[in-house]
Amino acid sequence: MLTPFNEDNEPDLKGLAELTEFYIAAGSDGLFANCLSSEMFQLTSRERLLITKTVVDTAAGRAPVVATGTFGSKVQANADFIKRLFETGVAAVVINTNQVAGLSDDDVVFRSNMDALLAQTGEIPLGLYECPVPYKRLLSPEVVRWLAETGRFCYLKDTSCNLGAIREKIEAARGSSLGLYNANTPTGLESLKAGASGMSPIGANFYPELYAYLIRYEFLDAGDERLAKVEAFLSIFDEVIDRFYPLSAKLFLKRRGLDISVNSRKQVPALAQENLLKLDALWYAFNGLAEELGIRILQSESL
Repeated sequence: MLTPFNEDNEPDLKGLAELTEFYIAAGSDGLFANCLSSEMFQLTSRERLLITKTVVDTAAGRAPVVATGTFGSKVQANADFIKRLFETGVAAVVINTNQVAGLSDDDVVFRSNMDALLAQTGEIPLGLYECPVPYKRLLSPEVVRWLAETGRFCYLKDTSCNLGAIREKIEAARGSSLGLYNANTPTGLESLKAGASGMSPIGANFYPELYAYLIRYEFLDAGDERLAKVEAFLSIFDEVIDRFYPLSAKLFLKRRGLDISVNSRKQVPALAQENLLKLDALWYAFNGLAEELGIRILQSESL
């Protein structure tokens, strides 16, 4: 999820509630609040809790909410914040894999630190996020199997962008409560066919309807060219939406009628006219595909 900010660059809770309603109405089955798209590293601890609580309260049980609870390398501090975040009502608290061990630390260190974190967080349901910042710590199939066997984990946001690695992780977690959610759009459909539980891509901040369509028709085993068209659209425009993100997403959502500002705490340069025209092209292409496939495009005023 994104975090809308007001003109003073403070979290816009009204805009966040509207955004939450939009995601759910457009077909999102779950919400990841307080993540990298939310500018979580630019938020204070109080703001992280406030934003998560706002999303949980707005969703009101209609979709499970997960949120990141690890910031820094101190196990006790992370355990304490995980407990506070769980009190907001989230379905699970997500652990950034790069916050459990350092860049040069091996899996032995990772497992030792994770053991300590698990011991200090009771039975709180947990998730995993291979967050790219400050560095990307990808989990091996062996580590995924070990984590799955603890019975504590239900969510893994995979950012490997590697279909072979994704398949190995899915197999490692098979039969457990741990589901893999692919962040990479081009490998999305194939990962679903391999047994991924869903997707968790930044593109869902632009047009959640298309991802909902892709996932639901895949699970229904539609097996026709409509899936190929949706996948092709999402993959082709993936590079366009990634530029100047999250500014690009907020601009696109304003085009969709949401009453949110494009303010950000990240240092994002203003979009050149060329990039604004690309977002316009994306908007028209999205509408054309939706009309062709009979997908209802949700406008904010229809909520």
